[in-house]
Amino acid sequence: MKAASPMNESVSNLTPEPIAEDSSTSDFTALVGENLRRLRTRNGLSLERLARASGVSRAMLSQIELGRSVPSVAVLWKVARALEVPFSAFTAATGSGEVSVLRAHRAKLLTSRSGRFSSRALFPFSGPRRVEFYEMRLAPQTIEEADAHSPGTTENLVLAQGCLEICIADERFRLEYGDAIHFVADRPHSYRNAGPIEALFYLVMTYPEHAE
Repeated sequence: MKAASPMNESVSNLTPEPIAEDSSTSDFTALVGENLRRLRTRNGLSLERLARASGVSRAMLSQIELGRSVPSVAVLWKVARALEVPFSAFTAATGSGEVSVLRAHRAKLLTSRSGRFSSRALFPFSGPRRVEFYEMRLAPQTIEEADAHSPGTTENLVLAQGCLEICIADERFRLEYGDAIHFVADRPHSYRNAGPIEALFYLVMTYPEHAE
């Protein structure tokens, strides 16, 4: 996703962010790095070629693969789109049980560079999947811009707090508490919180059959 702070922050020249001194964060960052390297090599791409395809610098990609930087939401979306994989492909770990309890205090948050937008996965990282479920938070007076996802990808969103404006191509839709929207997300779109309080919404993303 193309992150934006109070009405607008570019992600094209983001530099790697330092890793906080927290073991769970380090483990998560290492997992993302390992998966990025696996997906890149599976596709026969060098760091240079992936950088050109994604618009993310070679230096940043290298730092992520080495587990030395925390990737932002915007960066991972760009790389996922270039590799044509679901977002969850970067957070997939091997092995899964029949029941998974995801404790809120142990959640791994992905944020925009400004820190005004955050995403929390509400599904276990047991492998890539066609359907993903997220809790999203957007600060007041902030726009979060999203690049087009893979053809056929859909988003189903429900607003749980605040107000939210969804812009899809040239159309705008304003949501109030409890409103929901479903749309094809293979076009550029954005989320705008023009209200005085944080917008809290839940998003179900569904990928087409061929997305792996």
